[in-house]
Amino acid sequence: MSDSTKHLGIETLCIHGGHSADAHRAHLTPLYASSTYTFDSVEQGVDIFLGKEPGYIYGRFGNPTITEVERKIALLEAFGLKDANGEALQLYAILHASGMAAITTMLLSNLKAGDKIITHPSLYGGTQEMIDKVLPGLGIATVIVDMHNEEELRTIISSDDSIKMMYLETPANPTLQCIDLKRLSAIAQEHHLVVCVDNTFCTPLLQQPFAYDVDFVIHSTTKFLNGHGTAIGGILLGRDAGRMNSDVKKMHRLLGANSNAFDAFLLTNGLRTLSLRMERHCANAMKVAQFLNSHPKIQTVNYPGLVTHPHHHIAKAQMKDFGSLMSIELKGGFDAAASFMNKLKVCTNAVSLGTCDTLVSHPASTTHVGVSPELRRSSGISDGLIRMSIGLETAADIIADLEQALS
Repeated sequence: MSDSTKHLGIETLCIHGGHSADAHRAHLTPLYASSTYTFDSVEQGVDIFLGKEPGYIYGRFGNPTITEVERKIALLEAFGLKDANGEALQLYAILHASGMAAITTMLLSNLKAGDKIITHPSLYGGTQEMIDKVLPGLGIATVIVDMHNEEELRTIISSDDSIKMMYLETPANPTLQCIDLKRLSAIAQEHHLVVCVDNTFCTPLLQQPFAYDVDFVIHSTTKFLNGHGTAIGGILLGRDAGRMNSDVKKMHRLLGANSNAFDAFLLTNGLRTLSLRMERHCANAMKVAQFLNSHPKIQTVNYPGLVTHPHHHIAKAQMKDFGSLMSIELKGGFDAAASFMNKLKVCTNAVSLGTCDTLVSHPASTTHVGVSPELRRSSGISDGLIRMSIGLETAADIIADLEQALS
């Protein structure tokens, strides 16, 4: 973190973090719509290619608009954290074309044939399909374990030297189970495992996995960081400068996983209101969860902010607030869920999450349709499960819409 930003509050960083003055004194970040960049001389071109001089080369390698987003999100994830030397933690970020692109870069730059990942049930559907259908063809296997069973976890890791990575989502999609980052990161470090956390549901405003010495953090920037549903994107952050600027950056470039100036421009503007949006998301979600939790037609409400949630204590310890996401089980299974969703008028039936409006989806037929029914059910994703991303509308209007849809 630079001297000019290290004393600023996180709300201020959402607006000003990562920004460099434009040569033409533009107030907002300019959109650099250029596929390539020029050199003053052959010698300068050589130096920039070799990293001896800062500069831009080609749009797939970087862009000034993209650089600002990367710096801003790195500052937010590192906010208030220290490195092993007691200095302000410095993170390195690479913006991608999507969250899945960021996940792919992270996996392929850290794993090789013969390696294994250890993870938990109930992952984002795209991640689950990646580890089920793509990685096995590359010789990379996955071990799924209940991360709350420490004895079993330790036994599995200790008995299998091919396990090289621990991959975590917390809260998990769409069951909202929470994983103890402090405990699990410590176990992973004992066995020299790379630890990666998907922090999409929380954003750096609610949870900072790097506080627990993890190696990588991933976000789908499409969601809360953008906040308006206007652009697809993903970001990969790491604490090891050498790794991020060598193997990881090379993999990102060779995969062609780069973002673009326009999506980065939209993301930058979305980040300016992140702190305000997350405050309202959380307040609304708690009101909705409390309403649903007492409704006679609801069997289960999965929301970590409720004291009845089995992992409430974990969420309370590592999250600053409990977020916008919840999932519910209606009494009556799939038919009741379909009837409920078809009656909604204010809330929107759509996949994705983290936008200003309340989005309601049916994971078994949308985000997790590519996951086998057996694995879905074993992960707690029933055919009647509904996921809800609570938006910024007046809370009473959200609740009234849910109430009429349940009637």
